[in-house]
Amino acid sequence: MTQTPLWQPSTERINNSNMQQFMLHMNTKHQLNMHDYADLHAWSVDDIATFWDEIWQLGDVQAQHKGSRILQHEQQMPGANWFPDARLNYAENLLKYRDNHTALVFCGEDGKRLELTYAQLYLRVAQVSSALRQHGIQPGDRVAGFMPNVIDTVVAMLAASSVGAVWSSCSPDFGINGVLDRFGQIKPRILFTTDGYLYNGKTLNSLQRVAGIAAQLSSIEKIIVCDHVEERADLSLLEQSVPGKAVYLDDFVDPQATQIKFTPMRFSDPLYVMYSSGTTGVPKCIVHSIGGTLLQHSKEHILHTDVKREDVFFYYTTCGWMMWNWLVSGLAVGCTLVLYDGSPFKHPAIMMDVAEAEGISIFGTSAKYIAALEKADIKPNQSHDLSRLRTLLSTGSPLAHESFDYVYQHIGQDLLLASISGGTDIMSCFALGCPILPVYRGQLQAAGLGMAVAIYNDEGQSVEQEKGELVCTKPFPSMPIYFWDDADGRKYHDAYFDQFDNIWAHGDYGEITAQQGIIIHGRSDAVLNPGGVRIGTAEIYRQVEAVEGVQESIVVGQNWQDDVRVILFVVLKPGVQLDDSLCTRIKQQIRANTTPRHVPAKVLQVTDIPRTISGKIVELAVRKVIHNEVVKNKDALANPQALDQFVNLAALQN
Repeated sequence: MTQTPLWQPSTERINNSNMQQFMLHMNTKHQLNMHDYADLHAWSVDDIATFWDEIWQLGDVQAQHKGSRILQHEQQMPGANWFPDARLNYAENLLKYRDNHTALVFCGEDGKRLELTYAQLYLRVAQVSSALRQHGIQPGDRVAGFMPNVIDTVVAMLAASSVGAVWSSCSPDFGINGVLDRFGQIKPRILFTTDGYLYNGKTLNSLQRVAGIAAQLSSIEKIIVCDHVEERADLSLLEQSVPGKAVYLDDFVDPQATQIKFTPMRFSDPLYVMYSSGTTGVPKCIVHSIGGTLLQHSKEHILHTDVKREDVFFYYTTCGWMMWNWLVSGLAVGCTLVLYDGSPFKHPAIMMDVAEAEGISIFGTSAKYIAALEKADIKPNQSHDLSRLRTLLSTGSPLAHESFDYVYQHIGQDLLLASISGGTDIMSCFALGCPILPVYRGQLQAAGLGMAVAIYNDEGQSVEQEKGELVCTKPFPSMPIYFWDDADGRKYHDAYFDQFDNIWAHGDYGEITAQQGIIIHGRSDAVLNPGGVRIGTAEIYRQVEAVEGVQESIVVGQNWQDDVRVILFVVLKPGVQLDDSLCTRIKQQIRANTTPRHVPAKVLQVTDIPRTISGKIVELAVRKVIHNEVVKNKDALANPQALDQFVNLAALQN
């Protein structure tokens, strides 16, 4: 691996960064002698209680009461209890700015644009919050959103959390069963929806699906319909299905309300219910806390992403992915958030158009999107003015080494490219960007502050420059507080603490590099095991997608003759066919750059690869299909029909 950084922050950028300022302040305040990020990280995990107390202050947390206790049961995972005496409200912290600075900008794929100042946002939330109170919504009640990524979604979430209710959302491209599998478990009293949404030039009606959902979810007392595609859409379908429950947002709000009564809640009270991908069964309902979410996001935004008030901050996400929740917490910093809804490829450069038009300074997307830009031969630094852009964030799957090169060659030379990795399970990241460190090709820059990240081998020993399980050895505030309907905590324990006692095992297969960066090689449960050698799927994808003619791929292990053999499926570019020559080239590319064990036993062509609705490929579902096992929850997939191609393949019988 090359030791030469692709990018190095300038002295000026380091000195102006929130991270550097924080380190110097900690040196003075605690009589420390920290010189670099390694020192700062070591202190943050050696003295986690003091560190997270400092994040409380850094984030200017608004609380009715903080209390003197920071952390109880520090040695217990799960069981650690953060800020047990605190009383605070999440929405109050996201609405502490109430001025004329722009808070939210909405951009639709059809060119529609709306914006709201912090003062206007506060007023909108006040009106919805008051209406929820009048309806009798209490702390702990669930309020759900079946919403695209629009301003009303943010307003509804803030209004719900202002009264102490728990928010949960699905994007409107979920099927009825997918929504019922999620909301059916948590039984929301209120459902927010839009009349429809736009995607790739099509206008799609949401109300038909909402009628089907509400008819089977008796807990829903009110369906609040927000205008999006049209004004005051026809609600007759809802009226037939669930008489008297549907109301327009404009008729629901309290127009007299100008102030928000924020309900003080405990630090560890529930804020969000998130969902596991649900591709192998009914999704797990992962419950995240008010204080844990707020503190973790404050740390990641202010220090790792270097967000300041003047920033214009964007992440391409739907409301069914945790990056939406992560982005929205940016309001606590007082910057401008850009929300986009629609296809990222309505035309190939539409997201770059938005970046230029809005002057986006921090742009977040998926690894798949960056790879797709490269494959479409788009060179934004030639076609767009991205002079305000200083940070590019990528997550969702490992960012290929070639994508690092592409970003610096064709998007911007002086960019902090932060590949970040964590998940819905922790509502945040284990590894992410750092504005005072260089960027190395193929590496996530650093473990997050306050996160005692390590790589364990099969014997449970911490290793470096060796592949193994990504773990966290000390508690952190954004651990889930519990899983829904898991009274004895068994499901929760089995999900993270079954492998190593009192150690969080995240389910990622990775390594810590010589530069103290991190490489994620894929999900542990998708790791291939030919001849007992563990291989991360990302290692193979990186090679395959460098082959001319290949668009994308998915690789799984097939049980074969008391061993496992590697099976590779490829989607090829239009007009390209998988012949012996291309098959040989693919195998040679893999063999030359990895090991003979990585070389697939079979290479087969398919036309589509199954993905979750948030865009992640589902190796486990394909593995089940080729072993004639049932994929229980196809509603979690964006394209379940893609699985049909993997059924009873003759090529896998010999």
